[in-house]
Amino acid sequence: MDWSALPPLSALRAFAAYADRGSVAEAGQALNVSHAAISQQIRNLETWLGVSLLDRSGRRMRLTPEGERLAASLAEGFGTILHMTDELTGRDADRPLEISATPGFAATWLMPRLPSFRARHPDVSLTLDPSAAVRQLEPGGLDVAIRYGNGDWTGVESALLVESPIVVVAATTLVGEHEIRSPADLRPFPWLQELGTNEATEWFAEHGVSQDRKHGLTAMPGNLMIEAARQGQGVAITARLFVEPDIAAGRVRLLFEDRRKKGYYLVTRPGVMRPPLRHFVSWLRREAAKASSGM
Repeated sequence: MDWSALPPLSALRAFAAYADRGSVAEAGQALNVSHAAISQQIRNLETWLGVSLLDRSGRRMRLTPEGERLAASLAEGFGTILHMTDELTGRDADRPLEISATPGFAATWLMPRLPSFRARHPDVSLTLDPSAAVRQLEPGGLDVAIRYGNGDWTGVESALLVESPIVVVAATTLVGEHEIRSPADLRPFPWLQELGTNEATEWFAEHGVSQDRKHGLTAMPGNLMIEAARQGQGVAITARLFVEPDIAAGRVRLLFEDRRKKGYYLVTRPGVMRPPLRHFVSWLRREAAKASSGM
């Protein structure tokens, strides 16, 4: 980065404060300087840039289009700096820990174990987002995500939490005892897919099977998809982790299994973790180790 090409920081702060507060007087109060100092800093910035940031032609100043673009960029940049410094200094320790996980993983694996974390850390507030959407991890926002895949995501740190192959299952009430030798044999049945993913369509496509539109595909949250499969509403493709008890009990038939190494990964941002996140990650890894050892 060419640091010498950046405008003076004091001028950028003054302009950003004005854009945020809407007046030079309030911007001055926010930065503990006079309103005259704010006005002078904004003029210095305009001179440095060679661009008018404020339209002063009316009774009340307003941002020019160029000023609006710069204000939006500064709000994002200064906001990111503020969130990060809050994390580093511990000022955001009381902010709830925000966790993202697929509905299936949240309902089947994480939720039954959360009382253990609450008992250890009753002072840590949690916000759980059960969604298959891949959200960005950012300061002041999402702290940790639990994603299914092979761990190959750029810009984040990932560690395998629970290994689980993909399986294709269906209730015996749907497929009976018919011999199913290839994925093509499943074309006459309705398919189930977790909302926000393409696992079912991608798996069938990999095996050269196209969907029979007469039977359709139903997308729903993962925990509901598993229940629908138990009820015989369709063929489901899911992580074996979620249907292992159903396979063992005979509620669903294991039709195919893809053993390519995949599983649920713990995903965080690089860098120092704030204390609530550090506690949660340590606890989650212990729970995963206990689960894999059969404890």
